[in-house]
Amino acid sequence: MYAEMIYDLVPLGSTLTYSDGTPRPPERHRKKLAAWENRNSGGRLIRRQAEARIGNTTIPASITLHEGDYGSQGTIVLRVHRTFSVNSDLKFAVVSRPASGSVLVLDRDGDDAELVHLAANREAAEEWLNRHRYPNAVLQEFSADATAADAVEGRVAA
Repeated sequence: MYAEMIYDLVPLGSTLTYSDGTPRPPERHRKKLAAWENRNSGGRLIRRQAEARIGNTTIPASITLHEGDYGSQGTIVLRVHRTFSVNSDLKFAVVSRPASGSVLVLDRDGDDAELVHLAANREAAEEWLNRHRYPNAVLQEFSADATAADAVEGRVAA
């Protein structure tokens, strides 16, 4: 699947992998392996950003994946996000979608919202939100029968 299809069809909260199609180099080639891992990894889809025009420049639509958090003893010191243009040459695959009934915690309302947490249910989402304090947060329940039109418009069926 191409990034444009991910942008159009895949709901926020889905787990994805991406690849450039090249084989993994041996462990002993550390620099080649690091470069390969930079173009072959995965994460959770947390944001869609529409195309933007600034003067004569057009910035293509993009998707953002949350690849991981790094820290210790419950404190996150580094959060890794990776953004891909819909024109990316990488191939994407959907590993999983959010479970039906799970709740997406978005940082704000609207098309530019970013997923900050995926909870199993509304009670867990509200509990998480009370601990993490996002003032403009929006809770949206995910329904497994969300239509492609909802996905295209970036909405999640409630």
